[in-house]
Amino acid sequence: MLDIADIGQGEVDFEAVIRSPDVLAQVRHVLPDLEWWALAGKEHGSSEVGDDPADCLPIRVFDWGRPLDRAEPFIAALGPDPAAVRWDLDAWPAVPEAGLEAISQKYAYLTLTVNSRDLYQDEPSQDHTIYVHVRDRNSDQIARVHWLADQVGGRFTGRVELAPL
Repeated sequence: MLDIADIGQGEVDFEAVIRSPDVLAQVRHVLPDLEWWALAGKEHGSSEVGDDPADCLPIRVFDWGRPLDRAEPFIAALGPDPAAVRWDLDAWPAVPEAGLEAISQKYAYLTLTVNSRDLYQDEPSQDHTIYVHVRDRNSDQIARVHWLADQVGGRFTGRVELAPL
C-alpha cells in the first residue's frame, strides 16, 4: 500500500506497550531517545523525569515524526509486544478508473497494528491488522478501502472505526 500512496514527505509514528526487557533493549536500539511512561501512570516513571524504563515495565511508548526507514526496524524489534505504526502520507492518489479523487495529506494515513487487533493495543492478537485512514464524509471512501485491499490481495473486514486524530 505504501507503493500506492504518495510518501515523498511522509513520516512514521509509533505507539507501543513494552512488557519485556529484551524488547525494550531492541526498541531503544532503533529509537534511542524514546518517549515513554509507565503503563501504571507517569507518576510511576517516565522519560520526562529521566527514569530508567527497564525499572518501570510495562511502559507505554509514543514516538512521532520519524523517518519512514525506522518503521521496519521498529516492527522487527517488537517481538510479541503490541504496537501501532502509523504512516503519515502526503496523499492517497486519485484513481480515476475506480472513480476515486485524490485525498490530501490531512486525511491520508495507514496504520499497522502489530500483535494487536485494535489501534490502541487493547485487544491482543497473534497477527496484524492494517487500518486505512481516509476522510469519509458520506461513506464515499469505503470504495478506496476495497480498492486498496484488492491491490495487495487483502480484504476489507467491514470494521470501521473512528480515530481521534
